[in-house]
Amino acid sequence: MASVPSFWSPRIAALEPYVPGEQPRIPGLVKLNTNENPFAPSPRAITAIERAAAQGLERYPDPESVALREAIGAHDGLRPEQVFVGNGSDEVLAHAFFAFFQQAEPLLIPDVTYSFYRVYAQLYGIDCELVPVDAGLRIDVEAMASRAARGCAGIVIANPNAPTGIGLPLAAIEGLLASCPDRVVLVDEAYVDFGGESAVPLIDRHPNLLVVHTLSKSRSLAGLRVGFACGQASLVDALQRVKNSFNSYPLDRLASAGAIASIEDQAWFDKTRLDIIDIREGLTLQLEDLGFEVLPSQANFLFVHHPAHDAATLAAALRERAVLVRHFRQPRIAQYLRISIGTRDQCSALVDALVRILG
Repeated sequence: MASVPSFWSPRIAALEPYVPGEQPRIPGLVKLNTNENPFAPSPRAITAIERAAAQGLERYPDPESVALREAIGAHDGLRPEQVFVGNGSDEVLAHAFFAFFQQAEPLLIPDVTYSFYRVYAQLYGIDCELVPVDAGLRIDVEAMASRAARGCAGIVIANPNAPTGIGLPLAAIEGLLASCPDRVVLVDEAYVDFGGESAVPLIDRHPNLLVVHTLSKSRSLAGLRVGFACGQASLVDALQRVKNSFNSYPLDRLASAGAIASIEDQAWFDKTRLDIIDIREGLTLQLEDLGFEVLPSQANFLFVHHPAHDAATLAAALRERAVLVRHFRQPRIAQYLRISIGTRDQCSALVDALVRILG
């Protein structure tokens, strides 16, 4: 039965939900639209998942995910009480918005960034102020810090940013932290392993820093749904309070087992992420040879613009050739395409299709 709007809460009726990238079933599809890792996860992760399943699923998992938090802490030089885990980084982000940004002043985010941030703000009734990125689509750190110094609910950025792929140095992150010492600065590092600079080493010096990671990208575990946040214990305590008021068991036994094994397999992690970086650099040169302007990327995707061709038309033409890329209709980026880095064969198929389309 269709939903009856009169039954809805007023805020739900006004929501504009996040729209994820298309997940179609097309034979021979080259899928470069949702930033998934084209390589398989660590074989050790698969073995650990199978072993956990064989041990039985009739009992609840550990509600505190202690073993996983210990593994993350050991990898990142943190204590387990400085780590929070959740069902994908989207859930972790949602809990952080609820825990920290329901304040009297507005939350500051870039006007070009991960669009889910604005959805969370709308869901929780958080006033959100968009700070324009500069003409090169880089986060304007000076403008954001200047605005934050006048009072804000906090700052949320992705670093490297999405959908641009452009990263900030740690000095810029420290400038943002100093601009609002009494509010949380959340740095979403979903793509940091592909060439960015992680802010995790700053945590012990900055009590207002929360760093969010995911195993969906560089660990090839998008289908497992594991995300985590790192910060000082007081921030993690707040996230735990929200989690335990929402869902005490966000991570199942299989997810925890696979995540731990993946984190511990450093060799596989390094090989696959370095392969993606290498493919990214080669694809950049090929696209530039075709006349595209390519933003400098530290992520597992490229953000590109062709001055002579409409982006929506290019995306549609690629789809007709079973190649999916992501097109956003936001005014400032409507003429850009975001292209996830695939295997060498997938990227060759993309380039071949573009050669035919561009003539």
